[in-house]
Amino acid sequence: MPRAELDKDPHDVAAMFDGVARRYDLTNTAMSAGQDRYWRAQTRRALDLKPGQRVLDLAAGTAVSTVELARDGAWCVAADFSLGMLHAGAHRDVPKVAADALHLPFADGSFDAVTISFGLRNVSDTVAGLREMARVTRPGGRLVVCEFSTPTWAPFRALYQGVVLGHVLPAIARTVSSNPEAYLYLAESIRDWPDQPALAQKIADAGWERVAWRNLTVGAVALHRASKPA
Repeated sequence: MPRAELDKDPHDVAAMFDGVARRYDLTNTAMSAGQDRYWRAQTRRALDLKPGQRVLDLAAGTAVSTVELARDGAWCVAADFSLGMLHAGAHRDVPKVAADALHLPFADGSFDAVTISFGLRNVSDTVAGLREMARVTRPGGRLVVCEFSTPTWAPFRALYQGVVLGHVLPAIARTVSSNPEAYLYLAESIRDWPDQPALAQKIADAGWERVAWRNLTVGAVALHRASKPA
């Protein structure tokens, strides 16, 4: 089954996620030891959504994150470029759209907020993707990026990057995932991803302001928040 490389060719990435879609949610929960639920809840709280607000959940996969966001009464749409992922989440009662993060099929200023969880890392041009998210967000609207990042405590960082990414995650993937090879790309892409300050700079370079971040799980995951200039 296919896996992507670090050049992040969109066709390869989409095909890879089609291949893992069937057991994606189960694999995520197993590989994160249940932390995925905590990360979703913290993303929702960071967005501070109000009833009736319009929210784009980009790279939403099977829409489990979109259902979490909708708990606060906002109107949330799940968007992903993997049709296999959207089909795997067909039973979840939220709107779903097949969409490329670099060419979103929405008008300027369509959403009060945009969020992307564990998907920005897979966009071939990070800054261009962030600019496109800004385009579809209204002035004064907000962005929350939940993504793997660099652990802040040096002993844990060494353990995480060496043992967890190199051995533990691949072993779990071989047991649980429908496409274990895809999770080799997962480990490679996490190691290659910019740390918290570097990602904050990319968000600012894309035109967002008031960029800040909060570390989760000792920095293995970070929430970056920003606003579109009013």
